[in-house]
Amino acid sequence: MPWKEPGKGDKDPWNSGDQQPPDLDEVFRTVNNRLKAIFGGGGGGSRKSESSGAGGMFGILLVALLLWVAFDAVHIVDEAEQGVVLRFGKYNRTLSPGINLTLPRPFETMTTVNVSSVRSLEDRGNMLTQDENLVEFIYKIQYRVASANNFLFEVRDPELTVKQAGESALRESVGTNRLDAILEGVQRETVRIETQRVLQETLDRYEAGIQITEFNLVDVNVPAQVREAYSDVIRAREDRERFIEEARVHANSVVPEARGQAARVIQEAEGYKASTVALADGEAQRFVLLLNEYRKAPEITRKRLYLQTMENVFARSQKVLMDADSNGNVLYLPLDQLGGGGSGGRALMPPIVTPDKGPVGENSASSRTSRREGRQ
Repeated sequence: MPWKEPGKGDKDPWNSGDQQPPDLDEVFRTVNNRLKAIFGGGGGGSRKSESSGAGGMFGILLVALLLWVAFDAVHIVDEAEQGVVLRFGKYNRTLSPGINLTLPRPFETMTTVNVSSVRSLEDRGNMLTQDENLVEFIYKIQYRVASANNFLFEVRDPELTVKQAGESALRESVGTNRLDAILEGVQRETVRIETQRVLQETLDRYEAGIQITEFNLVDVNVPAQVREAYSDVIRAREDRERFIEEARVHANSVVPEARGQAARVIQEAEGYKASTVALADGEAQRFVLLLNEYRKAPEITRKRLYLQTMENVFARSQKVLMDADSNGNVLYLPLDQLGGGGSGGRALMPPIVTPDKGPVGENSASSRTSRREGRQ
């Protein structure tokens, strides 16, 4: 836009001509008059001009006070928070989410606490097991605020309290379990659950206003200072398991065989027992029958028993005496058995010849002569 236009004169921006800046006294006077019009004012003339300054200052202070009260007494609490109100530094009440009113400071103050977010901390420590072995734990604790009032005022440092209580609870649980069970995972879940329970009970006794949502064992291991020694323990335990397994295999192979032999011996004993008892019963019955026959005919029975006994004796003897009275002892050799011949049956005994009787029971010299010639 040109500085000079026809009919509008000079428009030089660096030169305002006769225009002057507004007077500050006039500005304050105008604001004061308007405030007085709003809040009211009395008198006129010189008296009115004298009281105008005090009334204006009072109005300004009153407006500032209303604005300060409106700003400091109205609070909006978020959905995930709770507001804790202190009246002259002492707990008064807890505000729920939404728009809430309090007295302005210094009468009441409000502190908001997030009760929905889950907080976490991680720690580690070395602890002794039931069998006095050292184990290192890395654990993580997750918690949230259950009571904003207790969380703020019942404990000095909530996070430090949770950490120390968690370490104490873990030491108590680890001290009742063996190292092997913890490292192998057999009792690890039990330790975790027991630690969380003890930790929650401890915080409840402290009235800390904290709810434990999760307790996790991140890592469980043997410290580096004793790791080599524990490796030797593990190797020894593996050797023990191997020896036990080998012994079990050997027992499985030997025990059934021994049981079979025992069963066989028992059966043989039972068979021998049955045969012996049966033989004894038979012998007893035979003796009873023989006794009855002996009572009926003693001489005949005695002679028959004598002949049977001699027959059994001579049947087992390999030597036979022939013509003992006339020619001396003669040895009979079983040539059929010595030469390997024969039918394999029982060897036939030669006839027994006595000096007084022949083969048919007669005593004749001719028969003795013929037998002697035959032998020669």
